[in-house]
Formats: sequence, C-alpha cells, structure tokens
Amino acid sequence: MFFFAYNILSIFLLLPVIIYHFYRSISRGRAPAFRERFGIIPAENLKEIKNKRVIWLHAVSVGESIAARPLLKELRSRYPDHAIVISNTTETGRSISNTFPEKDLCIYFPFDFLPAVSASLGSIRPQLIIIMETEIWPNFTKVATGRGIPVMLANGRISDRSFSRYKKFDWFFRQPLKMFSSLCMQTATDMERIVEIGASKRRTAVSGNLKYDIPLHPANSDEIKSLRARYSIPENLTLLTAASTHAGEEQYLIDVYKKLALTVNNLFLIVVPRHPERASEVSSVLKESGLIFKRRTQLSPDDIFKPGEALLVDTIGEMMNLYSISDVAFVGGSFVPTGGHNLLEPASVGVATVFGPHMTNFREVSELVLHYGAGIQANTTEELFMSIQSLIMSVELRRVLGQNGLKLIRSEGGATARHMENIAAYL
Repeated sequence: MFFFAYNILSIFLLLPVIIYHFYRSISRGRAPAFRERFGIIPAENLKEIKNKRVIWLHAVSVGESIAARPLLKELRSRYPDHAIVISNTTETGRSISNTFPEKDLCIYFPFDFLPAVSASLGSIRPQLIIIMETEIWPNFTKVATGRGIPVMLANGRISDRSFSRYKKFDWFFRQPLKMFSSLCMQTATDMERIVEIGASKRRTAVSGNLKYDIPLHPANSDEIKSLRARYSIPENLTLLTAASTHAGEEQYLIDVYKKLALTVNNLFLIVVPRHPERASEVSSVLKESGLIFKRRTQLSPDDIFKPGEALLVDTIGEMMNLYSISDVAFVGGSFVPTGGHNLLEPASVGVATVFGPHMTNFREVSELVLHYGAGIQANTTEELFMSIQSLIMSVELRRVLGQNGLKLIRSEGGATARHMENIAAYL
C-alpha cells in the first residue's frame, strides 16, 4: 500500500521536480542532464563496465564524495576486476567524483520515479549498491532489492536537526529502511536513531566515520613552494584561508583580515566559497570592502600577489591544495546556521583551524577537534578575531594545533576496514 501511494504521488510531483532541476541547472550554467536522471545512459558510456561485476556507490554531493574516497581506494585495491560506478545528485558532486581515478563511470542519480529507477538499474546491473550517509529513496531501494541487489548504507549519520524531521515522517522511511541489507552507522547515537526510525537492528552496526581515514599528507617545503607558485603567492606571505564559506561569512573574514592587516604586514587572504556559483556574489563583497583581488580562473603565470590582497577561488577540487599551503584555516558553514563542514581535511595536512558555533552536522568531529586541541571554536565575531589573531601571531601555536590535528587522524581511523568487512559479505 505504501509503495502504491508513493508512486501515485510521484506522478503528480514529477513535473515540479523537472522544473526545479531545469531551473537549478540553468541558473548555475550547467546542462540539466535529464537523460541520465531518467535512467537513460548512452551505450558508449557503458563500455567501461560491460561484462564486469559492478559496485555502484552513490554520493549526493561534494562532502559525501570526499568522504567516500578512502572506501573507493580500498574497493579498487581489493576488487580490481570489478567496475566502480559513482552516482551523484548535484553538479558539483559530479565534477568532484569525475576526478577520482578509482571510478570507471560517473552518472547522475536517477529521479526516484519508477521507470527512471528501473532503466538505470537495468543499464548498470550492479552486484552491490553502496549509499553514502543517509539517502533513502523508496523506489530505488525497492526495485534494487526486488532484483536481488543488496543495498548498503555506508558512513550513515542522522544529525540532531535531521532526526526530528525523520521522526515526524517515520511512517515514510520505515518501509524502505527495512529493505537495506546492511546499515553502517558512524556512532552509537546514529545507530539508535536509525533503528528508532525503522531500520532493522539486526542489520545495523557502528562502523565509524570514513572521514577519519583521510590520508595524512602534511606538505613538505618543496610541495608548498610549488603550490604557492601555482597560485601566484610569494613564499613570505602568511596565508589565512576562509574555506567552504556561505553567504554572510565572507564579510566576517574580510573584516578580521583588514583589521589584522593593519599590524601584520605580510598577510594574505584566500576565499573559497562552498558553492563556486556564488563567486560573483563574493566578488561584489570583496570589491565593496576595497580589497584588491583576483579570481582563480583569471590568474596568469605573470601574476604575483602582494600583502593585503586576496585570491577568490571560483573552481572546485583545489581545497586540499589550498589547505596545504595555508598557515591558518577558517572552516565555513559554521558562523551561519548551516551545520558546519569537515574539520578533518585541514587536520589531515596539519593546518591550525578556527571554526564557528554552528557545527550540528559535524558535532562529533568538532568535539574531537577540541578534545585533541587541533582547532579553536569561536562563538562571537570578537572571539573569531582573537582566535585568528593569536594563530597569525604565533608560529608555535600554529605548529602545536597542526600536530594535534595529525594525531587526531592517526588515532581515530579504521572505519574503512570495518566497512570493508561488511562489503566482503556481498562481493
């Protein structure tokens, strides 16, 4: 009865969904890719996976794609004869996933419309489906399990904010959740929550957070020199990077930067909006603030930045390089109520980190960062200034926080191995 009602509803929602995706794609300057979203994958794209056993991994967007990286590397290493297909919902997620050497094919995840799901699964014919974090699509799960394809939830989590929403609609999630063959949750709290919503306790386990399995790679002096040259940044400049920022956060960081630049004569700012399509908006903020800056896409080999200037990064896929050359990093989505972003990325390269009070989506991570002394949480604009100032003024403090970040990553890893134990049962 549930699925019958859901499919009747999906017919009425199909047109609004198409209009939304069309508007979203065109407004961001990207093709809508409706063929793939309706499960139509060109035959030439399927050549790489033809006659191979397929592992299909779905990651909604950038964060989930990056979190899946340790798992993808281990899958490729342990199952070299399998083809790996990565699907994404967002355009930015697709762009990132397309750069992963482990994948054989990148596609858009189909609309959860019965014909689209059936066509997509019919073309890919996976042996196993792995869904990152918490994506629950009734038709996709039902059709896959109906065809004997195990569906596994990896790195599962349910944030405080999401849990209240899931609880209100547990009647909706209960049926598809029971169809998952295995649910690997990040923490005991996540496990309790998803069981309360409707997942089978017998099939649910605590497997840890894949994000802790980020490879450690603090850049050496030669790598830093090469990367700085790539971004036209002289070696003598102290770099403050505002990473994964959202609307409103750029102005906070610009204010801090301008105030610090009055007394620190070798300071330089890098601004990396979470969504590159906001580059024009952030560009206007930088202009109004009176800062001299250049966009990443406009840099030429002859450019050389000066103290007090800024780089606006309007590309994707360069965040880890930018963290590697930074002296201090502010991780965005945390000074506005967005829920925060991944503090483990700067920790993995040994960079001192500052973040704001809004970390509901990364509560466990932020608590660990504070426990290990790998970062500073600023709750007010004054604390933000004081925290960044203390790090800019003290090389030793930056070194201690950076080393503590590396220690955190070394100590908290192991989730990939626990996930692979689960995966081995199906492959």
